Amino acid sequence: MTNSDEWTLIEAVTEYETPWYDAGYDLLEQPDGSEKRYYWAELPPAVVVVARVDGGVIATLDGDSAGTDDAEGSDRDAMDEDQLLFVEQYRPTIRETHLELPAGIVEDGESYTTAAARELEEETGFRPSSTALLQEYAVATGVLRHDRAVVYAEGLELGERKLDSNEFLEVRTVPISRALERTRDQPANDSTMSALLLASEDGLI
Repeated sequence: MTNSDEWTLIEAVTEYETPWYDAGYDLLEQPDGSEKRYYWAELPPAVVVVARVDGGVIATLDGDSAGTDDAEGSDRDAMDEDQLLFVEQYRPTIRETHLELPAGIVEDGESYTTAAARELEEETGFRPSSTALLQEYAVATGVLRHDRAVVYAEGLELGERKLDSNEFLEVRTVPISRALERTRDQPANDSTMSALLLASEDGLI
């Protein structure tokens, strides 16, 4: 087992900067004495929100009801069950439309829970009365410098939806009992699956 004391940083280079991330490499002397460049991209921290809506609640956003997204179809029993809030959006980077949990970047000076409440309201129009940090973790450590957190939110009330200029989102609800199964349908994504698994492990869904 190696530790950080056996690695020597020779040079740190930022090759380019973008509005979304910086990228570059570190030149390191490895434990065997050889040298190697390790390339990285650095992103600001982000938060993913597992937001629970009480059963039977039909929320209105800009005059339209939030849509249901149920792989087996909607029925009365499913609508009476507690729901989770999702957003459906096209991801230009991979050219696919994904059903995802609300998520976003943590702004300077924000805690993960504060960022979660803000992002949830901006993306879905719901404001939580209670939030709890479930987990903070590093993402794709072989190439990214990026931390992510999962926050659980409940006690939702109508707030003010405010989308960014590059956000074209449709709000969806999924019954809690079907959320994990629905999330595994292709196309699937890591942040949504890992967040739901953590919430499930903690007994929250």
